[in-house]
Amino acid sequence: MKPISYRSTFSLFCASLVLLSPWINSEKILGLRTVLVNQYNTLVTTSDPDSILCPQVEPLFPTAHAELSKRLDTIYFSETFKSSSYQLLGASVQIPTESYDDLLPVGQDDRWDVFKTFHIYLQGAFPLIYSTLKVITVNTYGLVLHWQGFDATLKPLLLTAHQDVVPVDWSNEDKWVHPPYSGSYDGTWIWGRGSVDDKADLIAQLITVNSLLEAGFQPRRTIVLAFGFDEEASGTEGAEKLAAFLGERYGKNAFAMILDEGEGYTENVKEGTIFALPGVSEKGYFDASIEILAPGGHSSIPPEHTSIGLLSLFIVSLEGHPHLPRLTRNGTAFAAAKCAVEHAPEGRFPHNMKDLARRAMNAHDEIALEKFSKALFSSIPFFDVLSHTTQAVDLITGGIKTNMLPERAGAIVNHRIAEHSSTLEVKNHIKDLVLPFATRYNLSVQAFGEDIQCGHQISRLGKIVLSDAFYSALEPSPITPIADNHLYDVLSGTIKATLQSSPRYEADGVVVSPSLGLDTRFYWNLTENIFRYSHRGDRDDVYNGMHTINEAFRGEAFIEEIRFFTMLILNVDESH
Repeated sequence: MKPISYRSTFSLFCASLVLLSPWINSEKILGLRTVLVNQYNTLVTTSDPDSILCPQVEPLFPTAHAELSKRLDTIYFSETFKSSSYQLLGASVQIPTESYDDLLPVGQDDRWDVFKTFHIYLQGAFPLIYSTLKVITVNTYGLVLHWQGFDATLKPLLLTAHQDVVPVDWSNEDKWVHPPYSGSYDGTWIWGRGSVDDKADLIAQLITVNSLLEAGFQPRRTIVLAFGFDEEASGTEGAEKLAAFLGERYGKNAFAMILDEGEGYTENVKEGTIFALPGVSEKGYFDASIEILAPGGHSSIPPEHTSIGLLSLFIVSLEGHPHLPRLTRNGTAFAAAKCAVEHAPEGRFPHNMKDLARRAMNAHDEIALEKFSKALFSSIPFFDVLSHTTQAVDLITGGIKTNMLPERAGAIVNHRIAEHSSTLEVKNHIKDLVLPFATRYNLSVQAFGEDIQCGHQISRLGKIVLSDAFYSALEPSPITPIADNHLYDVLSGTIKATLQSSPRYEADGVVVSPSLGLDTRFYWNLTENIFRYSHRGDRDDVYNGMHTINEAFRGEAFIEEIRFFTMLILNVDESH
């Protein structure tokens, strides 16, 4: 029998007397009510030492498919399979599927043609998949692979990846250890652009499906794979049109879960703890354009401030008023912080952080939440970044000649919008800074399409124009639930099982902690369970990061990624 909680029982008793005592005239009862009110207020602001900050699940191995899982594991660790897998990834890297920001729509730009070559490669490399699954092209180069399950009552599993890569800067070619599109395997690393981002995910998914087909596996739950082709640009030709197709074909909220690329896990070291970091939400996005227009003229007779000078002054004001961090109890940053506090090495945080975290969980204790936030941001500044809207002045233009006063100066400010905020809040933040600035320097204001008077007539001295720079504003994503979410538990258990059953495993434990991710905005209507995770060590298995020189993926880690996708498909297939 589960023991009775003294804390919860006492809370109920106190609350009952507090509610009933207005109808009771006994002075003793009324006096007791006062005492109990004070006791109750103390109780709700005191941490429960038994509360778990970061609930974890046990490693989850397939049960109904246990024999199949073991048989495939044996195959995956064979030298023949490893060599074949490395060759499949390497050959895919050799096809330079670059996407560019200035690409015209499909059919209007020859630079898309390389994806036809990539499709020919995939069909030749995986003939069993193409002959067994239903393969659909969307907008010519988007791919959807449908593997029908035999239980139509179960929502499908959707795995996604992207075919495209960022362009190579050929001026740095001599800095690559191996040529950017060599796809070579040197005994440890598979080299080349896309070996990490994101052809490893894509090819690992296909190898997994191919291996399951060869083993005779028949899924109970339908499995769908969707591969975009312009994720590194805008996503409007690939993922956006794929999402529209999937929505029409399967319906809104039709999928049990989506797994897309994302962060992986931390270092796998002896006497350490691995933190796996699946993303469960995304920040919003907004590029603000700030233009200052001013009269031109000869530089020999300048005003007190040119348009460039005024823009510089305003940028200083903007950077001097950053968005403040705010830790919210239902936010991803708070959930991640609780995991970090509960499982961090001794001495990483102040000694009272666990108690503060437990108190901060209580909706009645705002003081504890504030203290916890300050201590957290001080200990790990990255949590400050997670908890507020960031702003970065990334582009600036102005002036065309040294003896001409610049008639225009402009800047683009990139914002990554916190979960608790919005694009409207960002716009209002900028507007609130612009209005007193414009009044001080006698400027008129046009703020996001609205002409605003600043206490004077339309100025002849200049104008400030605020606008959405690229019309790419995006609100923060919905947050995938993690509490009492069976599919989050399945993912977490699969991550742990894959890591802890690997011959590479050296750590003392694995903690799965929610995190922030990127780039699923077109799929938000397809399910509430969107996870952004790539099963790899972010430091152990990537040679030199992504989007830079010497992109390379550890061969052994690629096999582990295949093991992960295999175990995930089997575990999700067994879930309800």
